[in-house]
Amino acid sequence: MSLFNVYPLYDVTPVSAKDAYVYDEKDVEYLDLYGGHAVISIGHSHPKYVAAISNQVEKLGFYSNAIQNPLQTQLANKLEHLSGCKDYQLFLCNSGAEANENALKLASFHNGKHKILAFNNSFHGRTSAAVAATDNPRVVAPLNAQQKVDFVELGDLESAESILKANETCAIIIECIQGVGGLDENTTEFYQGLEKLCKQYNTALIADEVQSGFGRTGDFFAFQKHNITPDIISIAKGMGNGFPVGGILIHPSIKASFGLLGTTFGGNHLACAATLSVLDVIKEQNLMQNASEISEYFLEKTKDLPNLKAIKGRGLMLGLEFDFPISELRKTLIFKHHIFTGGAKNPNLIRILPPLTIQKKHIDVFFKALKKELKKLEP
Repeated sequence: MSLFNVYPLYDVTPVSAKDAYVYDEKDVEYLDLYGGHAVISIGHSHPKYVAAISNQVEKLGFYSNAIQNPLQTQLANKLEHLSGCKDYQLFLCNSGAEANENALKLASFHNGKHKILAFNNSFHGRTSAAVAATDNPRVVAPLNAQQKVDFVELGDLESAESILKANETCAIIIECIQGVGGLDENTTEFYQGLEKLCKQYNTALIADEVQSGFGRTGDFFAFQKHNITPDIISIAKGMGNGFPVGGILIHPSIKASFGLLGTTFGGNHLACAATLSVLDVIKEQNLMQNASEISEYFLEKTKDLPNLKAIKGRGLMLGLEFDFPISELRKTLIFKHHIFTGGAKNPNLIRILPPLTIQKKHIDVFFKALKKELKKLEP
């Protein structure tokens, strides 16, 4: 049987990894500045993470959500403490798309409305409503397109309000820093304006923190810079450091009832053990502070870069936008310099999403290689 061919693949075959490095079958070392789409938060194969999963699977790897699972309660309490999101409720699932799917479904249950408001260049997943709220027609099947979604420009409060006035929109879903779309971010005034509109028109505000959450921006969540209180916060990627886990944080104004949401694998014992270890390491190693400090160092290193048009993002969710398409440059970084970076919907933008354990010496390696290749482009 062949694999369903939907991924354009680089000819690299990782077989092991440690902290910020990945090793292929020929024992070639690659510097990982992409973390598998921002998934690797505390570094590859962190000993505390490995021990947590290993110890848990020896005892109990899985049972359904029909029984008591004290690990879920421990996780909820630890997440509340470290994130600062007091009194929210936690529902656990398996991925970012599933998190956003549940967030949108819950919003619709809560206020009885059926439309979604999303933003140009958004990416929220590849499932039913989540993909309909994603600004990429290529990945939206006719089945998904039946969902009723309005798109507006990031920053356009006037258009947002004109849509909400119709009283049909159950939720506004927004990435406070857009991921796949190209790391665009708007002003605090805009995000606070959205929150105000949501309250005025009985619409749920969903903060998609799937990529930006768990300390990546230097704050636990990207929305916290703007001093807003979302009704629902979706999380995934970095929370499991590679183990499939996702979830939503739900404001206490939204009430639960039996059967409202559900999942087979979500919140299983291994997922909880993985996430608990991630939270412990983030706190013990001060990784949010490290994200901020390394980000400042990174920004200093960009000052003499040729062809650089803009620097986007915050913390260790960064983008370098050049005045030319960067696909060949990324290939050169991988195959010649052995450095993983990411692309975006913006063809001129390199995404940098390394483990939060990254050090200045790793940033030095990247900029040395980048400057060497950019110099070759000079006339």
